[in-house]
Amino acid sequence: MVARAVPVQAGSTSSAMAVPHGPASVSTARRRLRSDLGDRSIPEAVIDDAVLILSELLSNSCRHARPLEPEGDAVDEAAEGGTVLVSWQMLADGLLTLEVTDGGAVTRPVPASPSVTAHGGRGLSIVGKLARDWGVRHAPGQVTVWAQLSAFGQVASGGRRRSA
Repeated sequence: MVARAVPVQAGSTSSAMAVPHGPASVSTARRRLRSDLGDRSIPEAVIDDAVLILSELLSNSCRHARPLEPEGDAVDEAAEGGTVLVSWQMLADGLLTLEVTDGGAVTRPVPASPSVTAHGGRGLSIVGKLARDWGVRHAPGQVTVWAQLSAFGQVASGGRRRSA
Protein backbone atom coordinates (compact mmCIF):
# COMPACT_ATOMS: atom_id res chain seq x y z
CA MET A 1 0.00 0.00 0.00
CA VAL A 2 1.54 3.29 -1.07
CA ALA A 3 0.00 6.59 -0.06
CA ARG A 4 1.50 9.54 -1.81
CA ALA A 5 1.54 13.00 -0.18
CA VAL A 6 0.06 15.74 -2.30
CA PRO A 7 1.47 19.29 -1.98
CA VAL A 8 -0.81 21.89 -0.38
CA GLN A 9 -0.52 25.67 -0.27
CA ALA A 10 2.21 27.12 1.91
CA GLY A 11 0.93 28.17 5.33
CA SER A 12 -2.17 26.06 4.89
CA THR A 13 -3.60 23.91 7.65
CA SER A 14 -4.44 21.29 5.07
CA SER A 15 -3.36 17.76 4.38
CA ALA A 16 -3.88 15.75 1.21
CA MET A 17 -2.88 12.30 0.09
CA ALA A 18 -3.41 10.18 -2.98
CA VAL A 19 -4.24 6.60 -2.00
CA PRO A 20 -4.79 3.50 -4.10
CA HIS A 21 -8.41 2.96 -5.13
CA GLY A 22 -9.28 0.06 -2.85
CA PRO A 23 -10.52 -0.85 0.61
CA ALA A 24 -7.04 -1.16 2.15
CA SER A 25 -6.61 2.60 1.70
CA VAL A 26 -9.34 3.33 4.24
CA SER A 27 -7.22 2.30 7.23
CA THR A 28 -4.21 4.25 5.89
CA ALA A 29 -6.28 7.44 5.56
CA ARG A 30 -7.91 6.94 8.98
CA ARG A 31 -4.54 6.58 10.71
CA ARG A 32 -3.11 9.68 9.05
CA LEU A 33 -6.21 11.78 9.83
CA ARG A 34 -6.24 10.63 13.48
CA SER A 35 -2.54 11.46 13.86
CA ASP A 36 -2.83 14.85 12.13
CA LEU A 37 -5.86 15.97 14.15
CA GLY A 38 -4.31 14.67 17.38
CA ASP A 39 -1.24 16.82 16.68
CA ARG A 40 -3.57 19.84 16.47
CA SER A 41 -5.13 19.16 19.91
CA ILE A 42 -8.59 18.51 18.46
CA PRO A 43 -10.92 16.88 21.04
CA GLU A 44 -10.96 13.07 20.85
CA ALA A 45 -14.74 12.94 20.24
CA VAL A 46 -14.35 15.20 17.19
CA ILE A 47 -11.45 13.09 15.92
CA ASP A 48 -13.60 9.96 16.27
CA ASP A 49 -16.42 11.58 14.27
CA ALA A 50 -14.00 12.85 11.60
CA VAL A 51 -12.39 9.42 11.24
CA LEU A 52 -15.80 7.75 10.89
CA ILE A 53 -16.93 10.31 8.28
CA LEU A 54 -13.72 9.90 6.27
CA SER A 55 -14.05 6.11 6.48
CA GLU A 56 -17.58 6.26 5.08
CA LEU A 57 -16.68 8.66 2.26
CA LEU A 58 -13.60 6.72 1.19
CA SER A 59 -15.32 3.32 1.50
CA ASN A 60 -18.15 4.58 -0.72
CA SER A 61 -15.64 5.88 -3.24
CA CYS A 62 -13.81 2.55 -3.40
CA ARG A 63 -17.05 0.58 -3.64
CA HIS A 64 -19.09 2.71 -6.06
CA ALA A 65 -16.81 5.06 -8.03
CA ARG A 66 -13.99 4.90 -10.52
CA PRO A 67 -10.45 5.97 -9.61
CA LEU A 68 -9.10 9.28 -10.82
CA GLU A 69 -7.55 9.38 -14.26
CA PRO A 70 -3.75 9.11 -14.02
CA GLU A 71 -1.67 12.24 -14.52
CA GLY A 72 1.90 12.28 -15.81
CA ASP A 73 4.06 9.83 -13.82
CA ALA A 74 1.05 8.20 -12.14
CA VAL A 75 0.49 5.79 -15.03
CA ASP A 76 2.05 2.91 -13.06
CA GLU A 77 -0.45 3.47 -10.22
CA ALA A 78 -3.33 3.36 -12.69
CA ALA A 79 -2.18 -0.06 -13.85
CA GLU A 80 -2.66 -1.22 -10.25
CA GLY A 81 -6.18 0.21 -9.93
CA GLY A 82 -5.73 3.97 -9.88
CA THR A 83 -5.94 6.48 -7.04
CA VAL A 84 -8.36 8.52 -4.98
CA LEU A 85 -7.50 11.90 -3.42
CA VAL A 86 -8.24 12.27 0.30
CA SER A 87 -7.88 15.66 1.98
CA TRP A 88 -8.85 17.63 5.04
CA GLN A 89 -8.56 21.28 5.92
CA MET A 90 -8.95 23.25 9.13
CA LEU A 91 -10.62 26.55 8.32
CA ALA A 92 -10.08 29.75 10.32
CA ASP A 93 -13.66 29.60 11.65
CA GLY A 94 -12.99 26.24 13.34
CA LEU A 95 -14.65 24.08 10.69
CA LEU A 96 -12.91 20.91 9.62
CA THR A 97 -13.59 19.97 5.99
CA LEU A 98 -13.01 16.38 4.84
CA GLU A 99 -12.98 15.53 1.12
CA VAL A 100 -12.70 12.44 -1.04
CA THR A 101 -12.21 12.98 -4.78
CA ASP A 102 -12.57 10.14 -7.27
CA GLY A 103 -13.39 9.59 -10.94
CA GLY A 104 -17.16 9.56 -10.35
CA ALA A 105 -19.75 6.84 -10.79
CA VAL A 106 -22.86 6.11 -12.82
CA THR A 107 -25.06 7.33 -9.93
CA ARG A 108 -24.81 10.35 -7.63
CA PRO A 109 -23.93 9.89 -3.96
CA VAL A 110 -27.23 10.01 -2.02
CA PRO A 111 -28.29 8.60 1.35
CA ALA A 112 -30.07 5.24 1.08
CA SER A 113 -32.99 3.87 3.08
CA PRO A 114 -31.86 0.31 3.82
CA SER A 115 -34.06 -2.22 5.58
CA VAL A 116 -33.39 -2.98 9.22
CA THR A 117 -31.67 -6.23 8.26
CA ALA A 118 -29.57 -4.80 5.41
CA HIS A 119 -25.79 -5.19 5.79
CA GLY A 120 -24.97 -1.80 4.30
CA GLY A 121 -26.35 1.40 2.84
CA ARG A 122 -26.17 3.56 5.97
CA GLY A 123 -22.90 5.42 5.28
CA LEU A 124 -24.17 8.75 3.98
CA SER A 125 -26.96 8.77 6.58
CA ILE A 126 -24.27 8.45 9.25
CA VAL A 127 -22.30 11.25 7.59
CA GLY A 128 -25.47 13.38 7.56
CA LYS A 129 -25.99 12.88 11.28
CA LEU A 130 -22.39 13.58 12.31
CA ALA A 131 -21.51 16.40 9.91
CA ARG A 132 -22.58 19.99 10.16
CA ASP A 133 -22.96 19.97 6.38
CA TRP A 134 -22.00 17.75 3.45
CA GLY A 135 -22.31 17.78 -0.30
CA VAL A 136 -21.05 16.80 -3.71
CA ARG A 137 -18.92 18.85 -6.12
CA HIS A 138 -18.47 17.93 -9.77
CA ALA A 139 -15.56 18.84 -12.03
CA PRO A 140 -14.52 17.39 -15.39
CA GLY A 141 -13.50 13.76 -14.78
CA GLN A 142 -13.96 13.88 -11.02
CA VAL A 143 -16.44 14.02 -8.18
CA THR A 144 -15.68 15.27 -4.67
CA VAL A 145 -17.84 14.32 -1.71
CA TRP A 146 -17.14 16.60 1.24
CA ALA A 147 -18.30 16.98 4.82
CA GLN A 148 -17.74 19.64 7.46
CA LEU A 149 -17.79 19.42 11.22
CA SER A 150 -16.79 21.75 14.02
CA ALA A 151 -13.27 21.06 15.18
CA PHE A 152 -14.20 22.11 18.68
CA GLY A 153 -17.23 19.92 19.25
CA GLN A 154 -20.36 21.97 18.58
CA VAL A 155 -23.30 19.72 17.81
CA ALA A 156 -24.02 18.94 14.16
CA SER A 157 -26.87 20.89 12.63
CA GLY A 158 -28.54 17.87 11.09
CA GLY A 159 -26.40 17.30 8.05
CA ARG A 160 -27.76 19.56 5.35
CA ARG A 161 -26.72 18.26 1.94
CA ARG A 162 -25.66 20.51 -0.91
CA SER A 163 -24.56 19.85 -4.45
CA ALA A 164 -22.38 22.14 -6.47
